[in-house]
Amino acid sequence: MINKAVEPTEDEIRRSISNANTIVVKVGSSSLTDLSGHLDVQKLRALVTAISRAQMSGANVVLVSSGAIAAGFGLLGFNERPKDVPTQQATASVGQGLLMYQYESAFAEFGIRVGQMLLTADVTISPSRYRNAQRTMLRLLELGVVPIVNENDALSSNEIRFGDNDRLAALVANIVRADALVLLTDVDALYTAPPSEPDAKRISFVPDVTRALDDVKVGSSISGVGTGGMITKMDAAHVAAVSGIPTLLTCASNAEGALSGKAVGTVFAPLNSRASSRRLWIGFASNPHGSIIVDSGAAAAVRGGKASLLAAGIVGVAGDFSASDPVWIDDEHGNHLAKGLVAFDSDEIPQVMGLTTDDLEATLGRQYAHPVVHRDNLVLL
Repeated sequence: MINKAVEPTEDEIRRSISNANTIVVKVGSSSLTDLSGHLDVQKLRALVTAISRAQMSGANVVLVSSGAIAAGFGLLGFNERPKDVPTQQATASVGQGLLMYQYESAFAEFGIRVGQMLLTADVTISPSRYRNAQRTMLRLLELGVVPIVNENDALSSNEIRFGDNDRLAALVANIVRADALVLLTDVDALYTAPPSEPDAKRISFVPDVTRALDDVKVGSSISGVGTGGMITKMDAAHVAAVSGIPTLLTCASNAEGALSGKAVGTVFAPLNSRASSRRLWIGFASNPHGSIIVDSGAAAAVRGGKASLLAAGIVGVAGDFSASDPVWIDDEHGNHLAKGLVAFDSDEIPQVMGLTTDDLEATLGRQYAHPVVHRDNLVLL
């Protein structure tokens, strides 16, 4: 357990990760494939060995694995990852079967069963689908099964997708209320600059990821196989940190050391005590359907973190949404202040904005005399 009263040390964070009851491990495509883009079974088996040892030591592990498209394009004769969406989807359909076959075979050698979960972004947009995914994953863990999660690339489009499996892994860590997130990539740690640059220095501990980008020069993936880069890892570490989850970033060859508490890679300290799953969903997984614009007084109240959004402070509305949908709360300059679950339909907002709660009850009836976004359903950005 990390002591929140004082700033945790690197050793405390590493111990908390090695002692975690539930760990989400994410591995990228470039860590599972060879230079030609084919699935590298030896790399996959080495990862499975590390995870299996952690599982047999008492941890519950969820594996978020890229690699479907990377495995598939070699089988289909392509020299590189396809660029167009239909070919990517077809390639993922072919590659996902091979990927799961290899995982099932490798884990079976340790007597461990696996379960496949292919997610699309609408799972986290819809509260009911989010809860269904959560129940399924938690039940798999109760049964001693390793859930293997991937974005459903065969069905996802560029318009509606997680974007990369780093962010997906951070959201999965929220879904299962994990104690640690381990991001495995093709570099051994976070550096102050790309490791190829001569003045790059390794960073072993990040106490505050929200300030880390001031001191770090990051780049995108250059492997030609994966879709992410260090900036997506930093984003995932940020999502985890503000959710109360410590993160360890290192290369896939360090997986066993990462899971056993060795001083490998970079660890990111959590920033806050863990919020409820509902608030985590609102803050990080929900997709806003529109915006509510508020005046300066309401903006100040929202920023204070303890007030509900009342109709009296609303000056505008944008988008098409229904009651219970997630929305942005914006100031008059267009800055996002918060996300929240709205209690009115978008076409009702013009009728209620600017009115006090007493006015709402007097003119529209008691059923309208409530906050537009209750503070329990509001998350600051």
